[in-house]
Amino acid sequence: MTSDPFARDLANAIDPVRFATNVLGVQPDRWQAQFLRSADKRVLLNCSRQSGKSTITAALAAHTALYRPRSLVLMIARAQRQSVELLGKSRDFLGRVPGLPSLDKDATLELKLGNKSRIVALPGDNEDAIRGYSAPDLIIADEAAFIDERVFTALFPMIAAAPHARMLLLSTPNGQHGAFYRFWSEGGETWRRFEVPAEQCPRISAEFLEEARRTAGPFKFSQEYQCKFIGDDLQLFDDAAIDRAFNRDVEFLPLRF
Repeated sequence: MTSDPFARDLANAIDPVRFATNVLGVQPDRWQAQFLRSADKRVLLNCSRQSGKSTITAALAAHTALYRPRSLVLMIARAQRQSVELLGKSRDFLGRVPGLPSLDKDATLELKLGNKSRIVALPGDNEDAIRGYSAPDLIIADEAAFIDERVFTALFPMIAAAPHARMLLLSTPNGQHGAFYRFWSEGGETWRRFEVPAEQCPRISAEFLEEARRTAGPFKFSQEYQCKFIGDDLQLFDDAAIDRAFNRDVEFLPLRF
């Protein structure tokens, strides 16, 4: 490791994994390192509960705000308290940066750094509350499968004139409906996808997963720990079967009397 502070800072700016490891004290899992080093503009993180998806996106938000002056990072979740919690993770990470001066603004819903970068926590249950922002550098939607589709309709115009903007949607699945499921299943090559079931998380033991399987039942367990988009367990037929029933491309059998 170089002893030149400028060289170290430059290396951290170039490589978010190095920044997370050497500055934040976070050792990324393999998928987290791949995610941090990806340059994709649209990213879907379909991850198990407690897999570290919120932590690693909060680290990326801190890196963006620190090394991209005047950047705007928007954090959105179904409930305001969830986006505030995510903002708190970034606040904690920024507090670990050596020599970082005090924040120009340190409020419950917003952080502002001395380089004029901002990180703002917004609610995902009120589309009107998120309007008014333009050209964000980074949008993070936490538990995106539980956010109303109208919120995403309000978000996309913000990045229309910002070709550099990145949008990250992270969530566990929530059935076969909503924007997150639609982007995952129909978004094509526009979206980079990461799927991280609990078995790939070294912090989740096999013993815990067996207990969770018994406690949650097969439907919830498949969604929350195995990244499966499961139809409503009260439905007689799943959504895919219903869609096939209305497919006009199916050849009809002739009737004989």
